[in-house]
Amino acid sequence: MILKIFTDGGSKGNPGPASIGMVFYLDKKLVFEHKESIGTATNNDAEYTALIKALENVKIQILNLKSTAQVSKLEFYSDSRLMVNQVKGMFKVKNGKIKEYILKIRVLEQEIKLPITYHLVPREQNAEADRLVNEV
Repeated sequence: MILKIFTDGGSKGNPGPASIGMVFYLDKKLVFEHKESIGTATNNDAEYTALIKALENVKIQILNLKSTAQVSKLEFYSDSRLMVNQVKGMFKVKNGKIKEYILKIRVLEQEIKLPITYHLVPREQNAEADRLVNEV
């Protein structure tokens, strides 16, 4: 089964008060959601933090889900064009902080040991994660 994970991050002011949200679906069924404030950050910091926290949560959740549902692949969805294309290697990463985020993502990918794909979606298709960001 494919675990689909929608992530979003945002800040009011860029930088400003920032928050993240994530929603996990297994076979179209909601299995996990999370939202939190991350303090003062830029929009890009929030987007990357959401992805990293989602990967960290996968490590925890996958242990529970894998035993019963046989998760075979992870699909991440985000409306951040920059982040998705940088993580996929389509855009160069020049910013030192983003390089650190990418490195952390690569380490988490290796620890999870499942195929992972990243997808850019319109904001409308990321509504649940966006809702969580705005609730914080």
